[in-house]
Amino acid sequence: MPTLLVVHHTPSPAMAEMFDAAVSGARTDEVPGVEVIIRPALTAGAADVLGADGYLLGTPANIGYMSGALKHFFDQIYYPCLEATQRRPFGLYVHGGMDTGGAVRAVESITGGLQWRAIRPPVCVTGPPGKQDLEACWELGALLAAGLAD
Repeated sequence: MPTLLVVHHTPSPAMAEMFDAAVSGARTDEVPGVEVIIRPALTAGAADVLGADGYLLGTPANIGYMSGALKHFFDQIYYPCLEATQRRPFGLYVHGGMDTGGAVRAVESITGGLQWRAIRPPVCVTGPPGKQDLEACWELGALLAAGLAD
């Protein structure tokens, strides 16, 4: 059974809403046969990444960068997973108070080094997430799961 690993840092109500929507999409009944494993960024490790077929990443934008927790995750898994996880699909959702660009660039730089492939542009939200934002998060999770189920 294919596995989707959700690695997230969810310190705020806005991030929690986006996380819930993305995980709901990944677990939709419309896409059977995909196991969804959830790990906070501070506890996810190389074994989790190596055991998964795709990745859903969630981070707040903190002072123009990804969260320290997600950076810690990447620091821990980068070299152990560099060769074995190339070309695996991933998706990203980011929440910021005013801007998400720096966080997105940082994640894309690292995932580019890992040679992961983005399945679609990141879902970026500033301010409180609205209905369309949460639908985009749901679609991101569902699209990743559907790609693994094929």
